[in-house]
Amino acid sequence: MARIERPKQKLYRGGCLCGSIRFEASGLAARPHTCSCKMCQRHTGALTTAWVEFPREAVKWTGPGGSPSVYRASSFSSRAFCPACGSSLGAIDDKPVIALLLGTFDSPNRRELRPTYDSFRTGRPRWWHVSVEP
Repeated sequence: MARIERPKQKLYRGGCLCGSIRFEASGLAARPHTCSCKMCQRHTGALTTAWVEFPREAVKWTGPGGSPSVYRASSFSSRAFCPACGSSLGAIDDKPVIALLLGTFDSPNRRELRPTYDSFRTGRPRWWHVSVEP
């Protein structure tokens, strides 16, 4: 009987500034995008953030700190952060999605993580320019 080869599942790793909170995300990286809404700005301190989404079951918290702390930021989402160093890690939505900030990835330059659209452009100051290439 011939053995069927399955395609190797992509694995992404990353974590916070101090290394206490680490993650592994596997599978398809969905909806890579930038956002300039006020909630994202306040969560990260940046005028624009870059995100990518994974199904909740595809993200495992692997560092010695376990799961990140969360702050309920809206009626549909909690923001995740490291309780030790304060690093923003992403958003854990009520729908079964975890959106991770691209700056937390060990290798953020992977092609499939590149943002393909920009949301909430009106939240940016007029002098701030972000280029998202499809």
